[in-house]
Amino acid sequence: MKVIIAGAGIGGLVLALMLEKRGIDCEIFESVRELKPLGVGINLLPHACRQLQALGILDDLAETGIETSALHYFNQYGQPIWQEPRGLAAGYVVPQLSLHRGELQMLLAETVKNRLKGGRLHTGMAFEAMEQDAQGITVRFRNRNSGTLDEVRGDILVGADGIHSVVRRSLFPLFDQLRFSGRMLWRATTDADPYLDGRTMFMAGHQDQKFVCYPISETLRRQGRSRINWIAELRTGSSDLPSTDWNREVNADVFAERFAAWRWDWIDIPALIQSATAIYEFPLVDKDPLPSWTQGRACLLGDAAHPMYPIGSNGSAQAILDAVCLADRLQDLRSGSSGSDITLALKEYEAERLPVTAGIVLRNRLNGPEQVMQVAHERAPDGFQHIHDVISEQELGAIALRYKRLAGFDPAALKAAQS
Repeated sequence: MKVIIAGAGIGGLVLALMLEKRGIDCEIFESVRELKPLGVGINLLPHACRQLQALGILDDLAETGIETSALHYFNQYGQPIWQEPRGLAAGYVVPQLSLHRGELQMLLAETVKNRLKGGRLHTGMAFEAMEQDAQGITVRFRNRNSGTLDEVRGDILVGADGIHSVVRRSLFPLFDQLRFSGRMLWRATTDADPYLDGRTMFMAGHQDQKFVCYPISETLRRQGRSRINWIAELRTGSSDLPSTDWNREVNADVFAERFAAWRWDWIDIPALIQSATAIYEFPLVDKDPLPSWTQGRACLLGDAAHPMYPIGSNGSAQAILDAVCLADRLQDLRSGSSGSDITLALKEYEAERLPVTAGIVLRNRLNGPEQVMQVAHERAPDGFQHIHDVISEQELGAIALRYKRLAGFDPAALKAAQS
């Protein structure tokens, strides 16, 4: 069996490593000519870290990323709404990691090159078309280095080519429209003094004005400093998707005035914004859940299958869980324990993963676990003396636990799975 993977993002690279571990042949084809450590910070939740531990790379990631200790929610006045321990501090057997997305991707790519012999990772290869028959699938890639149209023959094609997936557009052209939330994100990193314990993630505000912060460099933390990843979010007042580049660098003046008063005794948000080396603008978008992820011998994975709002720190985690599930179904197929029908194996993968991720996409549109901030804002827009005058501890805890269960990382379920 040979699996052709279109896309060398986090999902595609993890899939390749999961397949290699199971003895299944694969090749990766990435459209960019050179992989670079692009992006900003991401969070890897415990259920994702458990899978990276199984691949033997978690310790390397922990050397560069922060083992997140807690998650705090505040209102726009810096008043505490909810806080909870995270990762090891919450009793998980593996940490939650906050790190630079580019560092994770480059480590995965290097691991793929080392473990998959024979040059199985190809760059500068853009997907163009495919043809299926009873014996396999032929995929055509435009070689951006030579300009030629190269054909690759295999048994399965996996589209792991991100939110702008060309494979998805080829399979499901009627279900590819971006859905704009009416909110814009500005993302950057700033080197500064640590806040709180130097390992805490926090969110402040509400759905129309929000600020998210978390440290992402263990190296700097050991030096008494902090590389802080931050996201500023504002509603634009328009429902039309702006014609902006997805990595457009902008000046802080575009949004900073709205956060000018967000200075509290433990952090100075205006100073963080002004001290950033580069700020990038993104529209907050997703796509409606698909009715199917598969078409014969082709299927989707990660953001190609289920692009979602970056709420609840779930995008990369769900791509990793997709990769594990698909690799397991293909291993079952290879061993003969689930028959010999490739299309059925892909449908089994779809049946397990599509409903779960569709639920997360829709729940994230309702703010996911960040509902606690929205409820506090709606009930006490001018602030409060104590959060329990506004929301009970039981209601706050129920919101947090409901999302953990939906996304697959509530402590009880993970502990049972580990057993």
